This record gives sequence, C-alpha cells and structure tokens, in this order.
Amino acid sequence: MLYITVITFLLYTCFIAWYSWHKTKAVDLNSSDGYFLGGRSLTGIVIAGSLLLTNLSTEQMVGLNGQSYGSSMVVMAWEVTSPIALIFMAFVFLPRYLKAGITTIPDFLEQRYDMRTRQIISILFLLGYAMAYLPTVLYSGALVLDTIFNLSSIFGFGDFGMVLVVSLVIGIVGILYVVLGGLRACALSDTLNGVGLIVGGLLITVLGLVALGGGDLVDGVNTLLQKEPEKLNSIGDSSSPVPFITIFFGLLFNNLFYWCTNQAIVQRTLGAKNLKEGQKGVLYAGMFKIIGPFYLVIPGIIAYHLFNNSLSNADMAYPSLVIEVLPTLLSGFFAAVLFGAILSSFNGALNSSLTLFTLDIYKPMFKPQATEKQLVKAGRIFAIVLGLVSVAIAPLILFAPSGLYYYLQEMFGFYNVPIIAAVVVGFFTKRVPAIAPKIALCAHIVLYALSKFFLGEINFLYILSVLFPVCVLVMLIVGKFAPRDEDFELYNSGKVDLTPWKHARVFTVVMVILMIAMYVLFSPLGIAA
Repeated sequence: MLYITVITFLLYTCFIAWYSWHKTKAVDLNSSDGYFLGGRSLTGIVIAGSLLLTNLSTEQMVGLNGQSYGSSMVVMAWEVTSPIALIFMAFVFLPRYLKAGITTIPDFLEQRYDMRTRQIISILFLLGYAMAYLPTVLYSGALVLDTIFNLSSIFGFGDFGMVLVVSLVIGIVGILYVVLGGLRACALSDTLNGVGLIVGGLLITVLGLVALGGGDLVDGVNTLLQKEPEKLNSIGDSSSPVPFITIFFGLLFNNLFYWCTNQAIVQRTLGAKNLKEGQKGVLYAGMFKIIGPFYLVIPGIIAYHLFNNSLSNADMAYPSLVIEVLPTLLSGFFAAVLFGAILSSFNGALNSSLTLFTLDIYKPMFKPQATEKQLVKAGRIFAIVLGLVSVAIAPLILFAPSGLYYYLQEMFGFYNVPIIAAVVVGFFTKRVPAIAPKIALCAHIVLYALSKFFLGEINFLYILSVLFPVCVLVMLIVGKFAPRDEDFELYNSGKVDLTPWKHARVFTVVMVILMIAMYVLFSPLGIAA
C-alpha cells in the first residue's frame, strides 16, 4: 500500500507548487520589494497562515510532542503564551516597522543606531539560521518522512545517511521555491498547507485517542484523564522544562524575540499591504496558537500511554504515533502537509537569510551601486549556498545530547536577548548611542556562555530572565554617560497605510481570556473537575 501513500503525497505537493507559481506570476521578482517582501501585497489571512507554517513545522511537532512524552503538559507554554508576544507585535512593534518601511530588522537597527550594528545583528541571524535553525528543520523533517515512507529499510540507509539524503531532497525543493518564487510563493503555499496541517494534526489527536481507547474515543479520553493525570498538568515546578514563573520572564523575552524581531517570522508581516492587514494576520495567528497544544503536545502524552513509555528516543513519539493510527489512504496527504510544513520553515528562514545577506551585507559592503536585478541574483546564489551548508550540518544533530526542541531554543539563547533589548530600547529612548547595543551584545554572549559552563543544571529560561534586564540596563547606563548628539526620530516612509484594524482591541481581549482558560483547563483544578 506504500504506492498509494506516494501517489497521494506527490499529487498534493505538486498542486501546492502549481498554485503558488500561478499566483506569483503577477509579482515583479526582479525588484527588492517584489522578491523579498511579496510586493508588499500580503493580506491578513495569508500573513496568518504563513506565520503559523513558518513557526509550525516538524521541528515543533516532533520536538514539543517529544518533550510532552518525556515530561507533561507543562511544555504547552511554548504555544499558549505566544499570543502575549503577538499582541506586542500587533500594537507596539508592527506599527513602527511599517511606518519606517523597513525590509529587515537590522534595517531598523541601522536607522536607530548605525550601519555596523545592522551588520553585526545580520551576521548573528545568519549564523543562527545556518548552524541551528535550518539544520534542525531538515533533521526533524527527515525523521518524520523516514518513518512514514520507511526509507531506511527500502534503501538500506543508516541513520546518518538517511538524514543526509532526505535533507538534501528537502533542501533542493526548498531552494527552488525561494529562488524562483520569493516570499510571495512561500507565503501562498504556507496558507494552504497551514489549513491541512492543523486539520491533519487534530485528526492525529482524535485517532490517537481512539487507539488509546481500544477503538472507542470516549474510553480513550477517559484513559488520558485518569491514567497518570499529572501528565496533563501545565503548571511546572523549578525542575520542569518550562518552570511556571519563567512564563512571565525568560519565556516572555524568548517569545518577544521570536515573534517580534526574528527576521524569518517578522518578514511575513513586513510584506503586509497595510497596518490593518498586518494586525489581522498577527492576531489571527495568535488565536490559532492557543489551540496548538491539542496537536503539538497532547499527541506526545497519548503516545506515552499507547506505547507504555517504551520508546528509547522521545523525539520518535510523534512519528511513531502517526504511523500507528493514520489510515494508509490519508498517510500520503498528511505526509505532503508535513512536507509543506518542513518547506515552510526552511523557506522562511532561507528567504530571510538571503534578504539579510543581500540588503545588509552584500550591498553596503561589497556593491553599493548594485541594481535591483543584481541584488536579487546575489540573494539567489546565497540561498543556494546556505541551503546546501544546512543540509551538510543536519545529520550532525543526531549527536546532540538534549532533546530536539530544547536544543534549538538553547541555541537561540546565544543572541536573542540582546536583539530584542536593542529594538525595545531603540523604540523607547532617544539618546542611547550606537555603541550601547554592541556592549550589551558582548556582555550577553560572555555571560550566557559562562552560564552553560558553570550553571549548566539551571534551566536556560532562568538565565534569560536575568540577562534581558541586564542588557537593557547596560544600554541605558551607556546612554546616560555617553548619549548621542541628537534625539532619534522614527522616519515615516509613507510606504503603506497605517490605519489600525478597528476590531484589534476586542479581538485581543477575547484571545487573552481564552489563553487563561487553557491554563485553567490544564491545571490541577481543571483536571480534578
């Protein structure tokens, strides 16, 4: 029956590729705005779908479900608290970004500080994408696709060879999307795959509960609730992967970086046709994040009960559950959706990387007089090189000692806090000078690295809780004793309409209520009820 899976997979994947190409034909891909920002034409629905799929990929489905398999519902904090950061994005960050008409986050940092700050942050982003994010996406994708299609057995690959070959295939397809279609092609494919991934993810949860109940959904739910109910408790203690107190500090700072300053995510919103559509997209994405635990965390707990905690590698919990419960007829479709999710995260980071390289490094440092066509060509070449480098690094994650998702977040910790600190201080102060973010960055990297050596047993979210205020304080002290000569004023580019979405505040209130309700539901009080 494998051929049915393969045929379904190919049909759906080819349809998505054709649709994205068809809808991208009208965009001028030889201009910077057209290629890097989709012609600043993205609507709220497209932005929301693209944000979800760029964020929601196999490294999250495999990693978060793996963490819940090994711990509990406490890891749902990565999902359910994200709307807080997205609210800040909608009301604080996005209006300023669109007002300035920026193409990259470092572009804003140049306006606020100087060119050198822009280039340093761009290099940090590129190193993070090349060494951690892109290889992790490829590695997790290889695990899932190998499990569904049984590639290792068919072709006789070992673990290292399997990850390398599957990563190469994913990398080549992803590079073609980015090189030929730019941001708009990526965003359109994300929207379609987003619907499929959420529907498919929820289906895995339902089928998993049916299997857990021996063919009865109600019995499956009862088993989940009554057998080791502590697995459903989202309120973590100091030894949990996400201690509850860090939700208001370290995790919040981490989420602010990811949703408000991470180029791979923010670039989707920078392509908005106006502020209204941008806010819609950001807040719609926040609403969907609240239901994320139902397909990103609970399946791991179902797998824990279904397989009696017998898996040697927690990151295999989700792939094993998919194979166990998904009918053959649907496996090709879900594999195609997962493949789309892998491509989305890969494409998003790759598109952002080539944008950073081209506009923040190549043009100002090597070819200031480059034409729009030359810039696009340079970006495409860089995308090919970076994609292949990531493919080569992906199999090495087999040797990472920590879980997949935890590993990725720890790597972000080396540079996320000083970036969000630089942007926030840049927004709300006028006299902090260009040297301040550089000093804060050096201090953070040294202190974070030292924490890995001397405080290795302490959860990195506690470390971030301390280092963010340290970075802000360092910048403010520098600004106090060595202020810039003139006050900074945010430039108004006039590129898009800045009229806000009139329903944004009401939508936000509803979202916060639902977020709190999720924590009440998965708490000792909710479980007991």
